[in-house]
Amino acid sequence: MEKTCVEVLIIGGGPIGLACGIACEEHQLDYLILEKGVLTNSLFHYPLNMTFFSTSEKLEMGGVPFMSVSHKPTRTEALEYYRRVTEKWRLRVRCYEEVLRLRRNENGTFTVTSSKGVYEAQNLILATGFYDLPNLMGVPGEDLPKVTHYYKEPWPYIGQRVLVVGAGNSAVDAALETYRKGAQVTMVLPGEGIDENVKYWVKPDIENRIKEGSIRAYTQSRVQEILAEEVLLHTPEGEVRVPNDFVLAMTGYRPNFALLDQLGVELSLDEKRQPCFDPDNQESNVPGVYLAGVVCGGLVTRTYFIENSIVHASQIVQHILQKKGAAS
Repeated sequence: MEKTCVEVLIIGGGPIGLACGIACEEHQLDYLILEKGVLTNSLFHYPLNMTFFSTSEKLEMGGVPFMSVSHKPTRTEALEYYRRVTEKWRLRVRCYEEVLRLRRNENGTFTVTSSKGVYEAQNLILATGFYDLPNLMGVPGEDLPKVTHYYKEPWPYIGQRVLVVGAGNSAVDAALETYRKGAQVTMVLPGEGIDENVKYWVKPDIENRIKEGSIRAYTQSRVQEILAEEVLLHTPEGEVRVPNDFVLAMTGYRPNFALLDQLGVELSLDEKRQPCFDPDNQESNVPGVYLAGVVCGGLVTRTYFIENSIVHASQIVQHILQKKGAAS
């Protein structure tokens, strides 16, 4: 199979991957963006009615205004915005092309094998996000059909007994939406209550629903086992069996460490598992391998957002240009 050669290969077609593409366009670097799913795949898989925490102007890139009906944009508005960004800049994005293998060659270049081709790149940018791999609970029954780690919309849960695991934004949105469509909702909270980082306009709503008893919540608790018609919980008061039809495990997600491992990117030895990189230019411990966006945080996924990661694109491209100039 013939190889396609580029100066920069960007893995991930989310907002940060697109920002890296724009930076390459601005400086006439030969590049490609490979995306395993649809354009901005992670945003596409967000709940249908999700509203961003950030304001639209903070999500802008490439000089393209982000117009939204309200102060904070919705998932649909973001999908349309990044489609227009891609169209305006004529970004070279190849969707539905999953990266399978990465290898650093003896001459310092990289060979990338995808589901559709083979590429040789002088530089790699990993902007792979973290939404593809859920944090599993590791309990018996987690593989039952009634269990999901992704929540899309409330309609399948009308009149059903729903257990929501988690205390963050995803869990709160799922609990409130399914409750308001007639589900009998129970929440399993690992701590003493709802996460402090939950969207400020939503937090009082869920806390009031719990306080009045509309949504039942078990604090400082965890799922012990999932059965066909009930869930076994471990609570401070002991073992509790909750009748159940569906489990929405909103337990968070993690980066694809397998790609980092293939390249030899070092990870911290503590529980954060943060990749090694230079914050001034985003280059990892492997020369020519750059990290952009939330992948930089390892398991600490709340550190990096779209608005504070867009700058990674310019930092990376400037460093590539400096190396290119020094070599010429």
